[in-house]
Amino acid sequence: MEYGYIKVKVEEMRLKKEISKNRLCHAAELERKQLNAYCRGEIVRIDLNVLARLCAALECSINDLLEYVSK
Repeated sequence: MEYGYIKVKVEEMRLKKEISKNRLCHAAELERKQLNAYCRGEIVRIDLNVLARLCAALECSINDLLEYVSK
């Protein structure tokens, strides 16, 4: 059965807000490697604390960072 997938839109939001990866790493208290995984959508397990910090740093809602795509 196909369930669809969750699209991670951190990179889209980062570019929209015109914030550098270095600045976002500092504001969200993330290591660059961790941020890169979110930006590339290569995460398998989502850390809710990381998402909360990204939302705060990017001044956005969770809906701006994650999207359910049905198949």
